[in-house]
Amino acid sequence: MFSKSKREVDGGATAAKPAVPSIISTDMKIVGDLTSEGEIQVDGTVEGDIHSRHLLVGGTAQITGEIIAEMVEIYGTIHGQIKATTVSLAKTAHVVGDILHENLAIEKGAFLEGHCKRMPEKKETNERIALVRDNSAGNGSKLPTTPAALGPNGEKKSSNSQ
Repeated sequence: MFSKSKREVDGGATAAKPAVPSIISTDMKIVGDLTSEGEIQVDGTVEGDIHSRHLLVGGTAQITGEIIAEMVEIYGTIHGQIKATTVSLAKTAHVVGDILHENLAIEKGAFLEGHCKRMPEKKETNERIALVRDNSAGNGSKLPTTPAALGPNGEKKSSNSQ
């Protein structure tokens, strides 16, 4: 009863250890895209897009390209669009480009030239669903009931009425 190992109890799955961050040091320049399912720390120069779960942009970093991540902490310079769940700009940050975010923190002294737009949280998908409905209405697929298909009291309109 108590002799089962952790692996057997979990159905053979073991918890993955968090990986060590990939570090782009101050003397390194990368021309090309970076992709990681973990954390990337950039202290050097990157000319290309970066996709990762967590990105730390050090004070000496120079990034030119699009960034897509869950979390971005910025202490250095970025020229390009940022799409992330959480974005944090330190007082030394210098960003030229738009930021699409769910959570945004900007310290006093940070430089930002661009637009900030809050993306809807993953739970709030009504706008995205409505957009998909509008775009796929012409393909003959059966779509869920839209507010336009409801009567004044929220009841479903009869398909026989004209």
